[in-house]
Amino acid sequence: MASSSSAKKAAEQTGNGVEGMAGLAKGLAIIEAFGPRRTQMTVTDAANITGMWPATARRCLLTLQDLGYLSHDGKFYRPTPRMVRLGAAYLETASLPVLAQPHVTAARDELGESVSVAVLEGDSVVFVARAEVQRLVTAAVRLGAQLPAHASASGRVLLAALPDPELDARLAGCEPVQTTPRTLLTAGDIRKRVEQARRAGYSLTDEELEMGIRTLAVPIQDSAGRTQAAMSVSTLAARVSLEELDERFLPVLQNHAARLGRQL
Repeated sequence: MASSSSAKKAAEQTGNGVEGMAGLAKGLAIIEAFGPRRTQMTVTDAANITGMWPATARRCLLTLQDLGYLSHDGKFYRPTPRMVRLGAAYLETASLPVLAQPHVTAARDELGESVSVAVLEGDSVVFVARAEVQRLVTAAVRLGAQLPAHASASGRVLLAALPDPELDARLAGCEPVQTTPRTLLTAGDIRKRVEQARRAGYSLTDEELEMGIRTLAVPIQDSAGRTQAAMSVSTLAARVSLEELDERFLPVLQNHAARLGRQL
């Protein structure tokens, strides 16, 4: 789901002369406010995140509850399984997820690790295709999950494709949150890693978002050379070394990313 800034924009547009249904836009702003780090909300939370009046946020929440998209325990509103239908409509019909699935599956089978495809959405990357490896302990990222673009390997690959003015603006607005001792916390350090990804054509993270997890990502470029998405593989640091990621995993990802890119 979208970041809180995206949710606010959706709500604000209804009062800025944008033609359309104001109630629908506000309801979507509430839906987009949910995510991996915000799995439940009170009326006050929803109002603060979206910028709505509390009474308006309450009406939206009640409507979504009546429609079956949210449940309510007397205090918190939470998404129900019906919410999955909204994302499934995109994942099942859009060309990128459909075209990407055979490639992430083939790469997973070749590498023996979970492989994903992600796109840039606001300040985050969203995973739109995923092939899981079956193990008791995995570096699990669910389909539809979001990660901060500035802190993830996929995000840095996608940021590297942006023009410098846009990259500068995004980095100036990012708010790094330290989740491990290796998390990069300044815009300058993050930009160095983005520029490194731009030069090398790939990005690596080593226990920067989560301890014990390493990730490698490469760009997926269409026939015109434009970066449309990123393909990544995540693994446990105890299982795969940085050298193996570079020597064995990178060529496999580049091969499948290139084949997918020719289809876009």
